[in-house]
Amino acid sequence: MKQKVSTTVQSEATKLANGTKKPGQTREQTKLITAGIEKGIAEYKKLHKAKMRQQDKLKKQQAKVTDLDVNEIDENMPEDKPKTNVFPWILLIVSWVGFIAFYKLNF
Repeated sequence: MKQKVSTTVQSEATKLANGTKKPGQTREQTKLITAGIEKGIAEYKKLHKAKMRQQDKLKKQQAKVTDLDVNEIDENMPEDKPKTNVFPWILLIVSWVGFIAFYKLNF
């Protein structure tokens, strides 16, 4: 099955073929060059589409893997309890004991 080439591709190919035209080149030769350019552009677009599809597949696979990893991590992690820091409380108690002791000894 032959793919149809869009009119923009045809016009670009014609411009390129006429731009590289040599003196004494026949119209048939120019048409062959134009057809070659059209075929090259069509092949490039086909390869580009395939490459983009492959990249999309890889992105989707990576997204699935990261989603699965995140879900596994969430399931395996225990519930986060608010962590109370003990050090400030110890300092507070020690300072109050020190103030009381200082007050008792001096007054």
